[in-house]
Amino acid sequence: MAATVPFSFLRFDKIINKEIPSSIVYEDEKVLAFRDISPQAPVHVLVIPKFRDGLTELGKAEARHGEILGELLYAAKIVAEKEGILDGFRVVINSGPTACQSVYHLHLHVLGGRQMNWPPG
Repeated sequence: MAATVPFSFLRFDKIINKEIPSSIVYEDEKVLAFRDISPQAPVHVLVIPKFRDGLTELGKAEARHGEILGELLYAAKIVAEKEGILDGFRVVINSGPTACQSVYHLHLHVLGGRQMNWPPG
């Protein structure tokens, strides 16, 4: 799994820099939201910070990351609004290998467009 980390970093960096195509749903100066290439729901959008600042996973967040964490959550709300799922959506963050995090650039999954079930895992 460690061998995929550099590629994963590179992929998100290339999406941020518009070097590879992606289906962008929302963008501002701090965050970028784009459709997941392997959607797990009718709406599945990833929301990422444009600058990692050492923030590879939520479990490694520090107080200095508070502002960008808030920006990511607010961007998730904007994505839900744009996608027409504001009445019901799920935000998921996988943090670390036990949670099946596969890309070590913090990102949120915004999922919706169908009835979500509980428990999720």
